[in-house]
Amino acid sequence: MAAAAATAAAKGNEGGGGRAGAGKASGATRKKKGPGPLATACLVIYNVVMTAGWLVIAVGLVRAYLAKGSYHSLYYSIEKPLKFFQTGALLEILYCAIGIVPSSVVLTSFQVMSRVFLIWAVTHSVKEVQSEDSVILFVTAWTITEIIRYSFYTFSLLNHLPYLIKWARYTLFIVLYPMGVSGELLTIYAALPFVRQTGLYSISLPNKYNFSFDYYAFLILIMISYIPIFPQLYFHMIHQRKKVLSYTEEHKKFE
Repeated sequence: MAAAAATAAAKGNEGGGGRAGAGKASGATRKKKGPGPLATACLVIYNVVMTAGWLVIAVGLVRAYLAKGSYHSLYYSIEKPLKFFQTGALLEILYCAIGIVPSSVVLTSFQVMSRVFLIWAVTHSVKEVQSEDSVILFVTAWTITEIIRYSFYTFSLLNHLPYLIKWARYTLFIVLYPMGVSGELLTIYAALPFVRQTGLYSISLPNKYNFSFDYYAFLILIMISYIPIFPQLYFHMIHQRKKVLSYTEEHKKFE
C-alpha cells in the first residue's frame, strides 16, 4: 500500500537508490560504492525480469480491455502474473539483508510487504472486491509505476540512463501516486462489509491464548494511516523531482 510504504519510499528510494537499484544518491553529488560485478549482474537480471513481468501485466490489461470493450473486472485477466511478480518483490528484502543493495532492511520490508498485504490479505482473501473498479485503478497505477521504476534501476546499473526514463520516474508519480492510493483505499473500504460479516482473520475471546484480534478494525486503522502519511510522501517526492531534474538540466549545460 502506498501509504504504508511512505517512509520506505521517502528514505530508501531517493534519486533511484534503494530497493533493487544501484544505490546512487539523487543529485549525483554523493557517490557511493556500487555493488560488485556479480551483484550488479544479479540485480540487472532481476530488474529486467521484473520489468518484463510488469509489461506482461500491462499487455494483459490492454488485451482484456480490447476483448471485452470494458475496463470492468479486468483483474481476473492478470491475477496470476500480478500475484507472482508483486510477491517476487520480496527478493528485494533479501538483497538488502545480504548487502547487495545499500538500503534499510526494515524500510524495504515495510514497503514491499505493504503491497503484498494488499494483494493477498485483501484482494485475494475477499473475493467480492476483485470485480471492483478500484482494483483496476491501483493495478494500473502500480503497473505503470513499476515498469518505469525497474527500467530506471536497470539502466542506472548499466550506467546508461535515458533522460526520458528519469523524467518519467520523477514526473508521472504526480498522477500515478494519488491514483494508486485512491484505488487502494477504495478497495479496502469495499472489503470492510465482507470482512465484518465473515469475521475474516479475526480472533475472538475466549480462547486458550487469551488473545483477540479484529481484522475489520485493523483495516480501518490502515486506512486512517494514509491521512498523515500521504501528504508527507507526496510533497517529499515533489521536492525530489525538483532536485533531481534541475540537477540534470544544469549538468547538461556544462556538457
